[in-house]
Amino acid sequence: MPNPLLNDKAFEDANKAGYAAGAWGPPQSRSTPLGGPVGTGMSDGPVSRWDSRTMSIEGTATATGVLFILLLAAGAVGWQLVETVDGVGVTKFPTWSIAGVLIGLGCVIGIHFKPHLAKILGPIYALAEGIFIGAISHAYEGYKDGIVVQAVGATIAVFAVMLFMYRTKIIKVNDRFRRIIIGATFGIMIFYGISLLINLFGGEVSFLQANNGSLFSIGVSLFIAAIAAFNLALDFDFIERGSKQGLPKQMEWVAAVGLLVTVIWLYLEILRLLAKLNSRR
Repeated sequence: MPNPLLNDKAFEDANKAGYAAGAWGPPQSRSTPLGGPVGTGMSDGPVSRWDSRTMSIEGTATATGVLFILLLAAGAVGWQLVETVDGVGVTKFPTWSIAGVLIGLGCVIGIHFKPHLAKILGPIYALAEGIFIGAISHAYEGYKDGIVVQAVGATIAVFAVMLFMYRTKIIKVNDRFRRIIIGATFGIMIFYGISLLINLFGGEVSFLQANNGSLFSIGVSLFIAAIAAFNLALDFDFIERGSKQGLPKQMEWVAAVGLLVTVIWLYLEILRLLAKLNSRR
């Protein structure tokens, strides 16, 4: 989905909140020379302002690293909690892991409306989603040995490539790019919502199933994974703009959670794509 945490509205709200809180402001000028008395009519120019309470790329990277460590630790726990069937290594889908998704969703909603709580809700989100990711990854591993390692490697590679393309301006995030990616992502989310309703009423959208190896089904997964990857560029752009414009310090954790949301989505889509590719063999 278009990241609920890292979008233009969130950027504008944080910008307004920051100015209202006085976290930063326009440069102030002196009316006195260096060491001179007040009111001499001389000026030594604007006073440069440094404020450690504003967002930075380094601070966002640190927050992101902390969340990823928590995600991996919880993922290991979730992996161990999955039971095998008849001891032959085939795993059942862990329906209890859905609780992690619901808790994670609650955290994202909470951060959206209360960004200052991101430093608290962010770790909770990472732990809850980690349990879910670990459990569902184990289920996929029972379907095909080695698929999780492939998915993790592919996710890291896509992340690195997108970061390189963003930094070198191969991908330029402008208004047109944002409209295209956000529009496509909204469409995907609406489609997923419809398919969920169909499943609730006993139906099935077959080409979304991980064991469907048809060319059309694989093509759909490739498209969705590509949109998830391009959402990374939107996240990178938000972080860069936020650091340049001095958003409040709390936005580092908001940005870190938002980036984690996109990476998790990308990983799950790659995992499903690899399962479909393996089903053709």
